[in-house]
Amino acid sequence: MPELPEVEVVKRSLVDKIQNSIVKAVKINDGRLRYRVDKNKIKKIIGLRIKKISRRSKFLLFFFNNKTVMIVHLGMTGKFFFINQKNTKYKTSFYYDINEDKDKRHDRVIFNLSKNRKLIYNDVRKFGFIKFDQIKNIDQNLHLKNLGPEPLKKNFNFSYFKKYIINKNRTIKDILMDQKFISGLGNIYVNETLFFSGIKPTKKVKNLSDSEIRQIIKFTKKILSKAITLGGSSIKNFSSDNGKKGSFQEYFSVYGKKGDKCSKKSCDSDIIKIVISNRATFYCNKCQK
Repeated sequence: MPELPEVEVVKRSLVDKIQNSIVKAVKINDGRLRYRVDKNKIKKIIGLRIKKISRRSKFLLFFFNNKTVMIVHLGMTGKFFFINQKNTKYKTSFYYDINEDKDKRHDRVIFNLSKNRKLIYNDVRKFGFIKFDQIKNIDQNLHLKNLGPEPLKKNFNFSYFKKYIINKNRTIKDILMDQKFISGLGNIYVNETLFFSGIKPTKKVKNLSDSEIRQIIKFTKKILSKAITLGGSSIKNFSSDNGKKGSFQEYFSVYGKKGDKCSKKSCDSDIIKIVISNRATFYCNKCQK
């Protein structure tokens, strides 16, 4: 599943290619996504301009000029294709390695845009979704209202972190994966953050020192920023709008590295894999305390 950096890369691609476009027509080939696409609501965006595209956590938000918001979650395999006037096809996300003819079978919704362009929502496994709301209701939207702060924003800070973990008996890995605490983080970046912070993923948050909290905040922001700059992580099915893979995976220190030597030159330990909250967890037992 794409995490914050990958969704941010998709958002930036869409801003560049379709922001300010007008929706001329919408065709639903198969609306049976995680939630069935509402035919009546999606038809109401025809004739509207896409004024703004933004991201909240792992959600893409399309703002139209009648104060409607289209909320998109990519699920496991959701992706957008953009086709320009010259009929050149660009990818903005997943499954760069599957055959184009097979791709077309999974085109779920097609948006015809101004200047003879198209935006196609393609989803093999159909775990993504497209829903609608009004701008005035967005803060109370079912999918958005309980999200924690964005990790790259200033409100994800020491005082917030310290207050949130008071009297909690959960592991730091579990807390960082909790979207109510911090939005957009997933397994890849939590593993990497904890490695660079020098903190074992099984450590209980009630036992974190102030300096350890500051380290977690510092490396969360640093690692996410680097991942965005590098175009995200291409593990199985992420690539950018021009079909290029992200390259942050080349800098993984622990994720997927079970049995490999620790990347720190001063360490001779192997990377360990365990399971926390049903998620694969990788760490160095020597470097992380």
